[in-house]
Amino acid sequence: MTCQLDPVPTWLVKEMRELLSQFITVLCNKSLVTLCFPSEFKQAIVRPLLKKSGLDATDLKNYRPVSNLSFLSKLLERVVESRLQVFLDSNELMPSQQSAYRQHHNTETEVLKVYNDLLVAADSGLVSTVCLLDLTAAFDTVEHDLLILRLERQFGLHSVTLLWFRSYLCGRSYHVSFAGAASRTVFVACSVPQGSVLGLRLFIMYSADLADKAEEHDVNFHGCADNTQLYVHCRPEEIAATSAKQECCITDMEYWMSANRLRLNMDKTELLWAGTRYHVSTLNDSSPSLQLSNVTVDASQHVRVLGVHLSSDLSLDKHVSSVSATCFHLCQLRHIRRSLDADSAATLLHAFVTSRVDYCNAYLAVAPRTTTDRLQRVLNAAARVISDTRKFDHRLSRLILVYL
Repeated sequence: MTCQLDPVPTWLVKEMRELLSQFITVLCNKSLVTLCFPSEFKQAIVRPLLKKSGLDATDLKNYRPVSNLSFLSKLLERVVESRLQVFLDSNELMPSQQSAYRQHHNTETEVLKVYNDLLVAADSGLVSTVCLLDLTAAFDTVEHDLLILRLERQFGLHSVTLLWFRSYLCGRSYHVSFAGAASRTVFVACSVPQGSVLGLRLFIMYSADLADKAEEHDVNFHGCADNTQLYVHCRPEEIAATSAKQECCITDMEYWMSANRLRLNMDKTELLWAGTRYHVSTLNDSSPSLQLSNVTVDASQHVRVLGVHLSSDLSLDKHVSSVSATCFHLCQLRHIRRSLDADSAATLLHAFVTSRVDYCNAYLAVAPRTTTDRLQRVLNAAARVISDTRKFDHRLSRLILVYL
């Protein structure tokens, strides 16, 4: 994607890569040798995006300030990120409970890990309490001095490496662009830029101690970047003690966050009690909740973990209904199908329909046929739009294989 700060469009740089690559290489090497991140690369255009669809668009807290950076700055970050990745992997320094930036790990493996643990606990007659933590402006409150200190003492980065990272962090500025209007330029004294290559990784390294806090309280911890899940298994008669243990763990985490310039957002912290339908119906009568900083977090019937809906009875109906609802583009695409050729229709359907069906589809491995058949009907409808056929056309089975 081309940024307004780029001197030339990104597509042109890619097209002329054989000619420009040697100059870009000199630029990257010069930055690493002089331990200086170019000041022109520290400017950003922030474009606010809603964190979740359906949130109040008039509430500024619901926006994620994504930084749009120049192409060359992200390319330089990618060079440093690749070297940092080799160093962290070879020394096994990344938190084992973190799915982001770990080989063979992603959002799907995290969802599967959490869901599998809940299923195993339910099969053993246990119930599980799952708490989803949310941080207020997590990336925007990272203290640079604390981050540099953590990179040195906890991750073993020294001397010239730290000097380059300090140059990368300091002296950054941005202005907000929204609805055709632009704000004045703001210089930042803290934070790591969202939308950058290194920002997300630096935040993970900054908050790595949270996993240790959970381990101290014997609470299961799993995260992907700034998304954190805490869960504990217990017998139905032990829910009071388990809730107290989880409250103590989260309170301890909140103290750590306060000392490190982070803040837990109680308004968006969610709680789920999961287990068999019999155990969940029993728990609903007692309405277990968490008391955190004078705020009561009530249990929900459904929570959303990294785009996947998790139900208290561990059924998959809510998730499948949500995925099917997001594929409403099928109706709109059917109206314009006559104006598209088959390849264009297939491209649009892969972008708006099958990509949603495929996301975390391993989550549906244990789903009954009655549940997955609903998604199969969505794919069948998508195939009919691409092939411009009717529901009972005999060619449909072959076309599903060809286009999907």
